[in-house]
Amino acid sequence: MNVVNPNERPRKLNLKERYAILTRGLDWQPSYQDKKKIFPFTDYEGIKIHDWDAFEDPFRLTMDAYWKYQAEKERKLYAVIDSFAQNNGQMNISDARYINALKIFITAVSPLEYAAHRGFAHLGRHFEGVGPRVACQLQAIDELRHVQTQIHTISHFNKFFDGLHDPMHMYDRVWYLSVPKSFFEDAMTAGPFEYITAVSFSFEYVLTSLLFVPFMSGAAYNGDMATVTFGFSAQSDESRHMTLGLEIIKFMLQQDEANVPIVQKWIDKWFWRGYRLLSIVAMMMDYMLPKKIMSWKEAWEMYFEQGGGALFQDLSRYGIRLPKYHEVAKAEKDHYSHQAWSTFYQYSHAAAFHTWTPSEDEMAWFAEKYPQSFDQLYRPRYEHWAKAAKAGERFYNNGLPQLCQVCQIPTFFHRTGRSDADSHADDDIQWRKILFLL
Repeated sequence: MNVVNPNERPRKLNLKERYAILTRGLDWQPSYQDKKKIFPFTDYEGIKIHDWDAFEDPFRLTMDAYWKYQAEKERKLYAVIDSFAQNNGQMNISDARYINALKIFITAVSPLEYAAHRGFAHLGRHFEGVGPRVACQLQAIDELRHVQTQIHTISHFNKFFDGLHDPMHMYDRVWYLSVPKSFFEDAMTAGPFEYITAVSFSFEYVLTSLLFVPFMSGAAYNGDMATVTFGFSAQSDESRHMTLGLEIIKFMLQQDEANVPIVQKWIDKWFWRGYRLLSIVAMMMDYMLPKKIMSWKEAWEMYFEQGGGALFQDLSRYGIRLPKYHEVAKAEKDHYSHQAWSTFYQYSHAAAFHTWTPSEDEMAWFAEKYPQSFDQLYRPRYEHWAKAAKAGERFYNNGLPQLCQVCQIPTFFHRTGRSDADSHADDDIQWRKILFLL
């Protein structure tokens, strides 16, 4: 008989042991229900998983550690928010025009965080493996926390500037917000494996750097330290989300060769949808920051062409190539933000933010950053519009852009290699091919 010494303290488990207790041996084989009825969504997409225990979260995050880390971040975040409010931080921003970037963020990005929370909660129920379920449940909590901290932070500006009071109302009604809304509704109504490819991999890993890093850097450079703080508070979560996205892709590819073409198709589709969604970020970076940090072209080259290129080179050993039509995105980087801003300038009467023609100093900056396109194609347009506005005849397009019937993306982008050709029909056909005829 073994006698337990009451004075002997139990050995403290290390991180790997605690994670194993949390995620291994907790599942069971059902006795009176068919497992396919309990987990109805894990096989109808065609993904084959032979060993769920092979998935392991590299962070090995446990609930006790999670709450400790998040509580510390919350304490720091709300201390900064309170200090920002008490010191009238809104007076320290570079220019009131900067607030329009916040309007885009809270109406186009914050609702996506809430949609992501719902999507990952669904995955936390319907993934058959315990490890992925735990990781998705924690990410669902993360996403809900992000939308709350974003709304709490930006609510300070709502006391002094209009257009920030009801992002969810706008999300359901404003025409250009149909793009992010359609993105997440398409992902949430897909199966669990496609959803996690769309959000955790294609959006979080491949494209999120183009959203959070330039935006938060721009906020800091323009004096908005409250927004910077919620960005940094979310950044550690985003690093886990990116890792989860990459690990789930590798997990699927390692489980069965038959998964490779399915995953490749999803990467092609969701890269393109995410890239078109980022047109709002491109416009914000180049036009809506009074003090600019880098151009969209520079950000695309740094975060996708270099960073993404290295990622897909690593995945090539599994049979995964760069997303389809990445070359289109590369060709558009000299035009992307200018086409978006030119469109929103025409339709600003139907937008939830203000637009303006760039100043001479800003156009000189554009000419330096976009030497192959700006002076030839976009400067004459802005000079014409500025002259008309000065004469009291600001140009408005009394209608709305045509939207793609499939993905809701406005068809205002020029055809690749033809900056003088803007064909709604051809663009619509091309996008249908990208999304459905891969």
